[in-house]
Amino acid sequence: MKNIKAGIIGGAGYTAGELIRLLLNHEQTTIDFVYSTSNAGNKVYKIHQDLIGSTELEFSSKTNSKVDVLFLCLGHGNSKAFLEQNTFSENTKIIDLSNDFRLEADKIIDDKTFVYGLPELQKEAIKSANYIANPGCFATAIQLAILPLANANLIKDNIHINAVTGATGAGTSLSKTTHFTYRDNNFSHYKAFTHQHLGEINQTVKQLQRNFKSEINFMPNRGNFSRGIFATAYTTFEGSIKEAKSLYKTYYKDAAFTFVSDEEIHLKQVVNTNKCILHLHKHNNKLLVTSIIDNLLKGASGQAIQNMNLMFGFEETEGLNLKANYF
Repeated sequence: MKNIKAGIIGGAGYTAGELIRLLLNHEQTTIDFVYSTSNAGNKVYKIHQDLIGSTELEFSSKTNSKVDVLFLCLGHGNSKAFLEQNTFSENTKIIDLSNDFRLEADKIIDDKTFVYGLPELQKEAIKSANYIANPGCFATAIQLAILPLANANLIKDNIHINAVTGATGAGTSLSKTTHFTYRDNNFSHYKAFTHQHLGEINQTVKQLQRNFKSEINFMPNRGNFSRGIFATAYTTFEGSIKEAKSLYKTYYKDAAFTFVSDEEIHLKQVVNTNKCILHLHKHNNKLLVTSIIDNLLKGASGQAIQNMNLMFGFEETEGLNLKANYF
């Protein structure tokens, strides 16, 4: 028996498509509506073509203010405006997938206080929250790479990060740098040292390591593949590789989806899953941490479902036991 009703706002994008797929296969939920004014009346599978045969749902121009959980899959800057213009029941839990409420300065709107939804950081706070700001995709991969160091007060120097994301990270709207003719057989960086996810990354590091005053240098890159994030981060670390592995494995011992691999890792291990896999390498006094996730799942919709599970007291892995597209 399905226990809760879910609503989705902004149903035509990549993250919404993955969210619909996950919710359709979640034992504890039923989708009440998928709101999209531009597609109202059309079958959901007309846009999300992988869902043909899975659902007869239609996009709706109406919402239900009494749904149990509301997912906001709107463009950055639009979630705040939507909530200012629309009212939902005080019993409706809200999970926002944009960056509107991730920072401390932005987390409150009217009577709603959003909790930052990174389970590996603050699972107990998420369990008791009514409103969740889902982390960014790059931010998720990078934070999971450095959380154990910050938690142990061991970040003593600048952190240098290089990360590559697939084309789906840019959303469905076409531009010069998202078009096939640009992406195919190509590689480029963008927003060097200024990416918007740096705000939430720095915020989390300082939450754990209050004396942190070093710089996080982040170089985001566009890859010529569809989905996934491959991130490498390195910083000074005086301990041994054995000590580093023990630190990371202890920190993540109760994590449902984050794992430390003794073997070198590659992106196919996580695509189509809610997993983050980490690998550690020591070179002289530098610790290199490699982090891989699926940007649409652990970096967006999968983590949103993980947060929903925690908020409603479901098994944390419910609906997320997915196999990677390894072959």
